[in-house]
Amino acid sequence: MKKFFIILIIIFVIFVITCFTFILNHSSIIPINKKIYYAKDFGIEVIKSNIDFDNDGIDDYTDIMLGARKDAENCPTYKSTYYPGGYPPHNEGVCTDVIWRAFKNAGYNLKDLIDEDIKNNTNQYTRVAGKPDPNIDFRRVPNLITFFSRNADSLTTDIYQIAEWQPGDIVTFEDSHVGVISDKRNKNGIPYLIHNAGQKNREEDILEIYILYYKISGHFRWKN
Repeated sequence: MKKFFIILIIIFVIFVITCFTFILNHSSIIPINKKIYYAKDFGIEVIKSNIDFDNDGIDDYTDIMLGARKDAENCPTYKSTYYPGGYPPHNEGVCTDVIWRAFKNAGYNLKDLIDEDIKNNTNQYTRVAGKPDPNIDFRRVPNLITFFSRNADSLTTDIYQIAEWQPGDIVTFEDSHVGVISDKRNKNGIPYLIHNAGQKNREEDILEIYILYYKISGHFRWKN
């Protein structure tokens, strides 16, 4: 009888973990009518870039955010693999592909920028280990951290300093995940994250959950 109850407890624990994982990966369904807030609701001024690199009438920060949102709406299948030439097809990708696609929307070729910086500063990129590979380097989180540390403004990693988090900012989690900050916010003013972890909803209120498991390793704002 004792063994029977132990088995039941194990089954229950597995069930709870499975449900929790499902909720994390499908957070858009809980709750369905969740209210979305914006910077103005908290008296926060939205920072705009002084640069419109692609001359489309939209500043770079907004363009980067909108580019990330386009990728989120496209919802490419999460597939981590090596592609000759570097780029995955439009319907495939991982978290790092959100970033170069976001920058492409602002007129930047992030792959070329990273490849050039690695070529000129190989020793700064520990993930490269002295052997640059343009087919994959721009799609590795550690390389993005190094690149943005060198070429963007580094900002607070405290998500509760809500005014310091702006649409189009880049955020990295340890050396394993990356996303773009949305203009949407939750009731506490914490911004949504646009990212690809294989979940259904790619723009979600997840930052407060993520920091329980993954340390924010970088918060960057692009500068040209």
